[in-house]
Amino acid sequence: MARRVFYSFHYKPDNWRAAQVRNIGATEGNKPASDNDWEKVTKDGDAAIKRWIASQMHGRSCTVVLVGTNTANRKWINHEIIESWKQGMGVVGIRIHGLKDLDDNTSSMGNNPFDYIKCGNKKLSSIVKCYNPVGQDSKEKYEWISKRLAKAVEEAIKIRKEN
Repeated sequence: MARRVFYSFHYKPDNWRAAQVRNIGATEGNKPASDNDWEKVTKDGDAAIKRWIASQMHGRSCTVVLVGTNTANRKWINHEIIESWKQGMGVVGIRIHGLKDLDDNTSSMGNNPFDYIKCGNKKLSSIVKCYNPVGQDSKEKYEWISKRLAKAVEEAIKIRKEN
């Protein structure tokens, strides 16, 4: 049975790349918000965004942060990571800069988002893994993610239970 996960990612630049990962089928992900849905949620302010995120996280066992060029240290990405950790969910990062977008472009690797969040006196990156898929091109990186995503989620859940 596929784990139910919450996907966290920087919507505008990484929506297409995130959809590729979500469609792998190794996990059961939350339904993506359309541009119209996201605009409606954000129009109602921070409290509405927090409620929407909480509803999307409900019943999930792990958060998969899909790390693109500008994912790290974004307000809502940080919030999703912190809330996931507080709720005892597994947390794992998968870098997606090497996957092609709608226009067949890849992007540059961004910073590790877990470097910006503390767990006690240490960075969350000292506990949580952030994978950089191996491969020479988008297809090989996608295959790497496809083969390892479910195991990365299971490992993240195990790490969280131990910490």
